[in-house]
Amino acid sequence: MSKSFMEKLLEGASVEWKALGSVADIGTGSSNRQDEDASGIYPFYVRSKTVLKSDTFEFDEVAIIIPGEGGIGDIFHYVEGKYALHQRAYRIRITLDTVDTKFLYHFMRSGFKQYILLKSVGATAISIRKPMIEGFCIPIPPLPVQIEIVRILDAFTELTTELTTELTTELTARKKQYNYYRDQLLSFEEGEVEWKTLGETLVRTKGTNITAGQMKELNKYGAPLKVFAGGRTVAFVNFEDIPAKDVNREPSIIVKSRGVIEFEYYDKPFSHKNEMWSYHSKNEGINIKYVYYFLKMNEPYFRSIGSKMQMPQIATPDTDKFQIPIPPLAEQERIVDILDKFDALTSSISEGLPREIRLRQKQYEYYRELLLSFPKAEVGPT
Repeated sequence: MSKSFMEKLLEGASVEWKALGSVADIGTGSSNRQDEDASGIYPFYVRSKTVLKSDTFEFDEVAIIIPGEGGIGDIFHYVEGKYALHQRAYRIRITLDTVDTKFLYHFMRSGFKQYILLKSVGATAISIRKPMIEGFCIPIPPLPVQIEIVRILDAFTELTTELTTELTTELTARKKQYNYYRDQLLSFEEGEVEWKTLGETLVRTKGTNITAGQMKELNKYGAPLKVFAGGRTVAFVNFEDIPAKDVNREPSIIVKSRGVIEFEYYDKPFSHKNEMWSYHSKNEGINIKYVYYFLKMNEPYFRSIGSKMQMPQIATPDTDKFQIPIPPLAEQERIVDILDKFDALTSSISEGLPREIRLRQKQYEYYRELLLSFPKAEVGPT
């Protein structure tokens, strides 16, 4: 798509610019959050991307919805039909036959945020008032041109939605398949294998005395030593930042014991906060990753133990005394090999999904900018 395409599309027609207030009816709703009814049949637009439900409606029209504060320039809803509206959200209803609402929707997604940011310079919190929306200038090419632009941009949006749905469905199916085979591979008949506790099978390692503030201060891009905290919080630091006795160089299972209780496998040098602990193996008959997969399968059990506390957490005896099956080493390695392949496949889809969505979004934005870049002229009368 090029400039010549746009020239051909316009066929020499001029593009008038008008203030939005001169071509639209703009106002807010009258509903509040307490008017939400999960069993309602009408969409209820508030100040977020999430659309709630209501059992009553205020408007029956084609319109664009934007928040009056929070998410300004990032949240746009295109609505057709009956809906309810929050008192701090704005509706924009086109009143001119020569302007297509969906065309305006795409144009506002392209340029409204920059316009609002320029209008809000110096403000501690960004919020908008009706005159600011009314003053936003929009191009008005011939209606057939607007409709063609909408067709092209809607097609990009639809492709992104289809791709997201397909990849999400594929990811869900792979996860189910992975869980099925994992459960099958890690289930043993009574007396089939020996069972031992983690405490007698593995070596438990303590963490290092480090605060969240210190982790943030020491964190350096490209540093070689990973320090784990709860959840997804990590820092990368230099080896000299952590006492040598607190650095673990063995492939290990890290126990995240507070908040979100889970296990993580890591096979490079690392450390972790001292309220956590980790396990590694000195036993040649134990494959540590096999134990990790067994613990991962049993995360719901450990979470059920932790849920008894006000802040979900488990203690070292909960894992030390937990029993694991010990099949022959060759069988452990076979199980790990199979599950690694499933895990890699699932991870590739998990990582690929947001990457593909970002790619499609950039593609949409690229063509949107091309299609909506009209020569600027003096704004017509309001």
